[in-house]
Amino acid sequence: MALPAYAAKCTVESFGQPYTLNHRIYFKDEAGKYISPFHDLPAFATEDHKVVNMVCEVPRWTNAKMEISKDLPLNPIIQDSKKGKPRFVHNCFPHHGYIWNYGAIPQTWEDPTHTDPATSCKGDNDPIDICDISERVCTIGEVKQVKVLGIMAMIDEGETDWKVIGIDVLDPNAAKINDVDDIDKVMPGQLAATNEWFRIYKIPAGKPENTFAFNGEAKNRDFAIKTIEETMEAWKKMVTGDGFDKVSTMSTTFEGRELVKAEAAAEVVSKEPPLVEAAPLDPLVHKWHYVKL
Repeated sequence: MALPAYAAKCTVESFGQPYTLNHRIYFKDEAGKYISPFHDLPAFATEDHKVVNMVCEVPRWTNAKMEISKDLPLNPIIQDSKKGKPRFVHNCFPHHGYIWNYGAIPQTWEDPTHTDPATSCKGDNDPIDICDISERVCTIGEVKQVKVLGIMAMIDEGETDWKVIGIDVLDPNAAKINDVDDIDKVMPGQLAATNEWFRIYKIPAGKPENTFAFNGEAKNRDFAIKTIEETMEAWKKMVTGDGFDKVSTMSTTFEGRELVKAEAAAEVVSKEPPLVEAAPLDPLVHKWHYVKL
């Protein structure tokens, strides 16, 4: 299958030490210019908006909580932290790490100043999240084209945290799954497992169970596309206007409020330490946690 017309293509460069807080993964376009995965890659890969570009942050079955940094210039992927230490999600039996490839859709933003009428909560100040349910495990920083299937509205500590559900256009099952109702026909239990994972994954860390709008129902493809479009408009308003708080809007391709030349971007990356061997993982990362609701 040919890739969609607006499929984003790029490479990544890693710096620092994996599994520590100085690990950085920067993005380059096809010409070798450093870009922002938040601002310089298009959200949609097709004109009908049924396929998005997904920036893979966390490969399936892994635990390191990797994410696009909103605050650092050029928005590299970094490991999230908690109390000054790298963050790993717990294994809530029977789930090991993330149960899908997990990432973000570029050029989207959940506005923390806007109350979403669908959830009655404000946005979480992040690009919109996406779960890729395809069979191939992704790599960190990979940009893939994902067919939009549906969306769940998670409420995380009082903030709207949309979770788009999609499948890689190259997946063997992609032709069989075109909307949210098709998912359980081909992948029985996928939606229930996704709902459970998001509800319980923070409980071992002492957090309350997450809740969902719509009684946990996954809304259909058209609803999902409309939500992505709304977050894209919020992003565009922010990145071409006054920005927001500490969010870095530096870009090298998109003509926003902080467009810089390739040389300035290269200067940012030049300050990073070289890539070294990953730090050893604490054995507790692999511990099972049994959660009773």
